[in-house]
Amino acid sequence: MFYIIDILGTIAFAISGVLVAIHKKMDLFGILIIAFVTAVGGGTLRDLLIGDTPVSWMKDITYTYIILATAVFAIIFRSKINYLRTSLFLFDTIGIGLYTLVGIEKGLHAELHPIICIALGTMTASFGGVIRDILCNEIPVIFRKEIYATACILGGITYFLLREFPIQNNVVFIIAGIVVIAIRLLAVKYKIALPTIYSEKKR
Repeated sequence: MFYIIDILGTIAFAISGVLVAIHKKMDLFGILIIAFVTAVGGGTLRDLLIGDTPVSWMKDITYTYIILATAVFAIIFRSKINYLRTSLFLFDTIGIGLYTLVGIEKGLHAELHPIICIALGTMTASFGGVIRDILCNEIPVIFRKEIYATACILGGITYFLLREFPIQNNVVFIIAGIVVIAIRLLAVKYKIALPTIYSEKKR
């Protein structure tokens, strides 16, 4: 189950990276690079922090094949994507939901404190997108007022709360992932945002 979620998260983030790169009118090489760093950036940083080296995508060539295949698929069918912004948002949201759980599980395997596990899950889910946005000359979503990392944190808290009940681990995975995705979707739909220290100037 853990491996499947990791693969699905990789696919979702790779597509997200391809869509951003296409929107920025990058060449083929640029699209592949953005897809790759979006898919594995957060996981790479996580593995380096917990000392799990070589990092996961270097130990398992399957990840590289999947990213390349996903990127090629997204490029070929780019004309079928009528709502680029909506598609990007959807795949990005699915990606953070899946990768949050992957990061938490990695932290648990490393026998870390639950708070640190949630931080690793948030990092895994968010920092691939941060690297993607920086390379594409955008302010990363996580640094703006949108509900992004907060959704990961709440999903992580849900995961550890559910573990206290006699529920199968696979079900806990699914519910916690849905919580992350649902919070992100609802926040955008109803324009829920974190408060900022800035105020608009009155004209």
